[in-house]
Amino acid sequence: MTILIETERLILRPLNAEEDFEGWAEMMADAQTMKYMGGKPLSRAHAWRGMATMIGHWQIRGYGMFAVEEKSSGDFIGRVGPWYPEGWEDREVGWGLNRKSWGKGYATEAGRASIDYAFNVLGWQRVIHNIDVSNTGSMVVAERLGSKRLKKVNNVGGVFDGEFYIYGQDNPNT
Repeated sequence: MTILIETERLILRPLNAEEDFEGWAEMMADAQTMKYMGGKPLSRAHAWRGMATMIGHWQIRGYGMFAVEEKSSGDFIGRVGPWYPEGWEDREVGWGLNRKSWGKGYATEAGRASIDYAFNVLGWQRVIHNIDVSNTGSMVVAERLGSKRLKKVNNVGGVFDGEFYIYGQDNPNT
């Protein structure tokens, strides 16, 4: 079964290394983009390993971050979607878009579709978002999606050190 979610301006689908790696590597090499997604730009080799992790999550859990494709251009613009790696506090819907796609409402549009998918297809009771305390843009997205700030933590999943807010919301259908 191929999972495909369409919104007004975007297509969300499982990541595909052959189709998405160039856009992925470009996004992961950008210092501004990576400021809140691991802290530093990644080499192509490290970007490849990151993509392999995302694709592997699909194999292990049966879901994962979606590749986000802009309908009008067909371009890969980022990754958004459900994510629950070992050590995470709860099931997350996260987002990360390339810099040229910021400020267009794409994270909110894709995030809303991903939360709907998590609640209505995956049957999740709650979603969270782990957000660096200085990432005001993502805080705005989380609030637009209906999530509230729940608490502050000093580490995410035993992987990312620093101060993070956990935003979240419960499934309104349960």
